[in-house]
Amino acid sequence: MASVSLIDQLECSICLNLYTDPVTLKCGHNFCRDCIDQVLNSQDEDQVYSCPECRAGFGERPTLQKNITLCNIVDNFHTSTPQDGASIFCSYCVDSLAPAVKSCLHCDASLCDKHLRVHSKAEEHVLSDPSISLQDRRCSLHKKILEYYCTEDATCICVSCCLVGEHQGHKMESLATASEKRKGKLRDILSNLTSKIEETEERVQSLRNRRRETGLKSAREVRNITDLFGDFRRWLLNLEVKALSQISQEEEQVLKTLSNVIQNLEMKKDELSRKMKRIEEMCNMADPLTVLQEVDTGDLGDLEEQRGDEDTFEPYVGVESISHVSQTLSDIIRDLNVTFYVQDPEDILLDLSTADNNIRISPDLRIAAWTRIDQNRPKVPSRFQNFQVVSSTSFDSGRHYWDIEVSESEEWKVGICYPSIDRRGSRSFLGDSEKSWCLHGDQYKDYYSVIHEGKVTQLPHQITSDRVRIYLDYEAGQLSFYEQCDPIIHLHTFTATFTEPLLAALYVWKGHIKMIREEEDPEQFMNISEISADVWEDWWNYCQ
Repeated sequence: MASVSLIDQLECSICLNLYTDPVTLKCGHNFCRDCIDQVLNSQDEDQVYSCPECRAGFGERPTLQKNITLCNIVDNFHTSTPQDGASIFCSYCVDSLAPAVKSCLHCDASLCDKHLRVHSKAEEHVLSDPSISLQDRRCSLHKKILEYYCTEDATCICVSCCLVGEHQGHKMESLATASEKRKGKLRDILSNLTSKIEETEERVQSLRNRRRETGLKSAREVRNITDLFGDFRRWLLNLEVKALSQISQEEEQVLKTLSNVIQNLEMKKDELSRKMKRIEEMCNMADPLTVLQEVDTGDLGDLEEQRGDEDTFEPYVGVESISHVSQTLSDIIRDLNVTFYVQDPEDILLDLSTADNNIRISPDLRIAAWTRIDQNRPKVPSRFQNFQVVSSTSFDSGRHYWDIEVSESEEWKVGICYPSIDRRGSRSFLGDSEKSWCLHGDQYKDYYSVIHEGKVTQLPHQITSDRVRIYLDYEAGQLSFYEQCDPIIHLHTFTATFTEPLLAALYVWKGHIKMIREEEDPEQFMNISEISADVWEDWWNYCQ
């Protein structure tokens, strides 16, 4: 029992653990410094200090003196303790400190392997894992071993609590049964936590993928912008060289003309000086007959001659070239709006349930073709009756753009509309109400315009490219149309306050128009990867 007595002497009476930085009060009792500090702090309010061990009072807060001897004993005890986790020793080993392998709740003692073999095997001797504080395994009221679990009060109790205590009549379970149930619940919690961890890992991986994709897209955009501005700088340099060369040529031509005019004027000046001198001589003649005869000779008959071209010449160096260059630069600045700061072109798919029965939709939902053959689709409220169709994708925020092939249609309209647009009647046509905006092309008449609320604005520019681009900035309330050529040309921008989601919309007559995907070859309009060439040819012939 020597080891047990030693441990008892090294335990703080407040925390019941081995001393940590032990200090001594005036009464001689020892405590951990942090433990006695907490006790004294609680006594500060009443200014009445006492030892928690013997209740000895102090007139003022006692000074804590470090117990060096006890501190060294505790340090030596820790040093001599085996480091394999066996900090609990056998209660019956007298000569040496042997690590305990079990604790007997009935005997309130810990046992090493040697004493465990000779220990009583009676049922009341309950063995457990080694424990320093065996009191925790006993009922605080009856001082008996805790053997049962009260499910109503969720607490461990002894047999006396079951029979005569406050838990009498409650539903009881053995500790093993209650422990297994608790473990089952813990396993369920662990399973849920495992699932949440897996979901979290999937989200983390998804976000990492998005971060990587964002980095790749950002790098691609940086390259595109770098190339764009590199081309822009080269184009400006060529424009500068051309403009300066043209101005230099015009300057040279004007200077040459000016030199010729100056030379002619100098010659005229000399001739006039000669005539002036002759006239002065005649004015000084005394003989009237000589004066009259000199005038009659006709030498001075050109005094009233008409003004020559040099008298009306006004130098106008290079103004036409400068004006042309300034106008070109203005066009460039205006068309800088062509830089689209969005991730990717939108992949627009057409909504078959909205297509007019005289509009044929391709199997990949990207081509709308006019046909004389009624498609006999179901009559639903969403279907147009005016050669129109809208997209299945809607936009209610952000910036987006998409390209459309329009060259294969005699007349077309492309733009956007609200889902609430009329599906029949005059106000259902794109641009003819406040719910739609469009670019209109009549290639037969070579006439192009933009339309909104029935107001038609003719474009001064004739579209010659096969493609147009639509750019939408929902928050800014801007819808812009561009002609896809080199360089791209801005056609028109609508400004509005959008109040509903927006759909891409098409109108086609005598021909077909197509939503372009980014990966498609612009020179291979008929190349559709989803369907074979034979199927495409049959479909197109059927539309005719």
